[in-house]
Amino acid sequence: MEKTVTEAIAYRRSTRVYKDQPIDTEKVKQCLYNASLAPTSSNLQLWEFYHITDDTILKKMAYACFGQNAAKTAQQLVVIVTRKDLWRQRAKANIEFLKRVYSKPNLTEREEKRKKMATNYYSKLIPTVYIDFLGILGYIKYFIFQIVGLFKPIYRQARESDMRIVAHKSAGLAAENFMISMAAIGYDTCPMEGSDTLRVKQILNLPRGAEINMIIGCGIRDDKGIYGPRFRIPFEEVYFKI
Repeated sequence: MEKTVTEAIAYRRSTRVYKDQPIDTEKVKQCLYNASLAPTSSNLQLWEFYHITDDTILKKMAYACFGQNAAKTAQQLVVIVTRKDLWRQRAKANIEFLKRVYSKPNLTEREEKRKKMATNYYSKLIPTVYIDFLGILGYIKYFIFQIVGLFKPIYRQARESDMRIVAHKSAGLAAENFMISMAAIGYDTCPMEGSDTLRVKQILNLPRGAEINMIIGCGIRDDKGIYGPRFRIPFEEVYFKI
């Protein structure tokens, strides 16, 4: 029986050692579909998910992950990749979607306003934020926005490094969707940052603009796969009601 959200969150632990027991590829794929439904900045969906099931590639990936058990014993691996370089294509896809949604004749005034506002957002505002040249334009925009921000609220994350952070935050949300979905069906995961990301990109034949967000080991936990009891800072120390 599938777990509730709260049960899945409580069940999920970073599993370092997996049983030598196959897991259902289609179920993992469905969990990745759930990942694709995660919230994402401006709905640009600047992510890709690489689902590795081939034994040869799994061995190469384990080597690139420094031979750590979470990769070496995983039955499958998932690589969450950010694609900030695809912002133009994803913005265009949103515009095409808006055209289809608002293609009916005799749109209401509210629908016309919504269509125009959303279309302008993707055709004008998104390019303003994302267009850059060697990082120079980003800093120019950043300083302009800081000056404007002295007089009114304004979006300040305009540098290339800022936009990379935005893409990785969205990818992290997708990764969490995936891992909770896996936990809900009794599968285990371990998000890993420890890897030679250049080697990983070469193994997956990724373009230069792609970046590795995290690699996630997948399988069924071995008894020794959880390295210790869960520790969290007391909730009262991190919760602030305002």
